[in-house]
Amino acid sequence: QVQLVESGGGLVQPGGSLRLSCAASGFTFGNFFMSWFRRAPGKGREFVAQITGSGLQTKYADSSKGRFTISRDNTKNTVYLQMNSRKPEDTAVYYCSQPSANYWGQGTQVTVSS
Repeated sequence: QVQLVESGGGLVQPGGSLRLSCAASGFTFGNFFMSWFRRAPGKGREFVAQITGSGLQTKYADSSKGRFTISRDNTKNTVYLQMNSRKPEDTAVYYCSQPSANYWGQGTQVTVSS
């Protein structure tokens, strides 16, 4: 059974940093792209970042470039999203995904507020 479990969300002040984690199980993790998406209040789901199975290539949304870093540890079956210089508009539920099979985690809430 495939599981994607996000953690690390919470309340952070503007300009602060936060690292999200997504622990995967039930598939051969290192063989697949992994992605992060988010859904802000009242908005649709938005792509944040993606990383190849090897971790050698990454892709970011324009809103994430320069502030967010996606990485993975295939020995731990975990993908990370380091988020720096947080802005209030980054407030959202963040989801990790294995897009090729349309697997999704339950999401973790991130709130940026002073």
